[in-house]
Amino acid sequence: MNNIVFNTEFRDPSIVMKDSRIGAMHQNRISFVRSIVRKMANENWKVTTHSWNMDKDGLGSAVYRIKTEYSVYNFIVFSNQIENSERIDRVIAEKWDVTFTLTQGDVDDELLEQMRINVPLQEAGRNNSKTMILSRANKSVRVFDSVIESLSSGQQPDISSLLNVGYILRTTAVYGNGKFGIADFDAFMDNPDFKLAFSPQMCACYLLRQFSIDWVNYIAKEKSDKAVTLDDDIARFIGTGNATGLGMAPYLLNHPQIIDAWMTAREKCIVAVGKQTMKPQAIKDFHTIIQKAIWHLGSVKTIDENQQRLNEISIEELEGILKNKDTIEQGEWRGFINKSEDLSYETQEIILSSIIEIYPDLVDGFENEMNAKEKLSLDDGLTIADIKEVIKNRYKWATDIDFSDEDSQFYFWYRSEVKEEPRIGVRATEEGQEKEMRLDIARQVNTFNLAIKDADPEMQLVDFLLNNSKFRVIARRIWTMGSSPMGDIQMNVLHKDMLPIDLLRCKLAVFGAAKFDPRSDKWVRVTLFQGAPLLKDINDEGWLFTLPPKAVLC
Repeated sequence: MNNIVFNTEFRDPSIVMKDSRIGAMHQNRISFVRSIVRKMANENWKVTTHSWNMDKDGLGSAVYRIKTEYSVYNFIVFSNQIENSERIDRVIAEKWDVTFTLTQGDVDDELLEQMRINVPLQEAGRNNSKTMILSRANKSVRVFDSVIESLSSGQQPDISSLLNVGYILRTTAVYGNGKFGIADFDAFMDNPDFKLAFSPQMCACYLLRQFSIDWVNYIAKEKSDKAVTLDDDIARFIGTGNATGLGMAPYLLNHPQIIDAWMTAREKCIVAVGKQTMKPQAIKDFHTIIQKAIWHLGSVKTIDENQQRLNEISIEELEGILKNKDTIEQGEWRGFINKSEDLSYETQEIILSSIIEIYPDLVDGFENEMNAKEKLSLDDGLTIADIKEVIKNRYKWATDIDFSDEDSQFYFWYRSEVKEEPRIGVRATEEGQEKEMRLDIARQVNTFNLAIKDADPEMQLVDFLLNNSKFRVIARRIWTMGSSPMGDIQMNVLHKDMLPIDLLRCKLAVFGAAKFDPRSDKWVRVTLFQGAPLLKDINDEGWLFTLPPKAVLC
């Protein structure tokens, strides 16, 4: 493992952006789920059920009205009857249990009817620029049926039925940023409610969680006169599920300036808390969170043997921290972080999230630094020597790769013909390489570096690019990202041993996901908002590594 050294403000990118480390990230206070709930609480957003038009089986529509200081929004849900065979998580699905949208402004009957026709169609529907988010979700049928059966019989559901899953509804895609005719992100850059990236998506997922709770309460009451509603503690333990596949991976490679903003903001959190003295109350709070993390990892059920092994190692390491808690030397937290460098990445990432959690006043403001303007460019007057220097300092991870080795170019990335969904093919045996997506940042840097190896150092870079136009894009990226060092994930995405799941987990952790359950090395199920406050008692309290109702720390 690389040594974590705090001799500069930030850790070296070779540490932070290593693929196996970003593949172990966890939620923290500036993750998007935390930011949106905090904003809704601090600014006293009012969310009311504007209409509820459901039959006894819970089929129909519901509209939640959101009133902020600046505007009005509506969260609109349509529930549909589908067959079990139609309930799939992949983008090729054409029917879902629930479809929903978040839209700006009031919705009259005419617009609602238009949405009733088009929202359930998702990608195939006609949408308008007032629509901010378009999404869909499926039931966890076992949990859905179990909860309704218990409530309708007058009993609270057995918490064990929720431990393994943690949600009633699981989203399969949450579309925003101009897809399928809906509003582009630029339309909200000056919107004080949703100016942060992905905040509309996170708000919609939070409200979907509330709908799922209201939904089972309603169906249970329709089913039986003796039905009860979900206990608040149990309701808080319910989150929103999400199934994510390869479709998410290209974003992290195609938007390096945004990734740099995300990771740099987190580094600022780490620097800020690292300088704090380990006072007794802070240490006590840290140990409480670590105990929660132990339970959390133990509660994650996954079919992925590698993830299960990593969780078990981390549990053992975290238990070791608690076992030796009386021997902790009080100093600055960065000393403690340095001493954790020999632990697994999973444990190190839990430690970082836990320390960040203790200092809200120091870190919460960094959530406002997670947007970025995207423009890759070259300065005037650059020479070959100038860009060679950037490659030497920032891209050694790419230039050290031997791309003559077949394993280093084992895979190629392409888009499926039907839904343009990202796919991975084996270069030696599969067709379609002529349609390869340009996600191979390491190979492009490596090839460009070899091309300029013998060029005159004083030669103008623009002159070289005029005669070698294929390198223009990667040259712009190299030069721009030379001053944004946390933007490039240091990973050869073509290598035989690469794990796409590392990319997915990084982005999902920034979103604020938990309970990572890889279903393969290419897709994962997670839970969002588990343990978050309910709408009726929304607050800014922390909910990292949520415990189940009535759980006792020991």
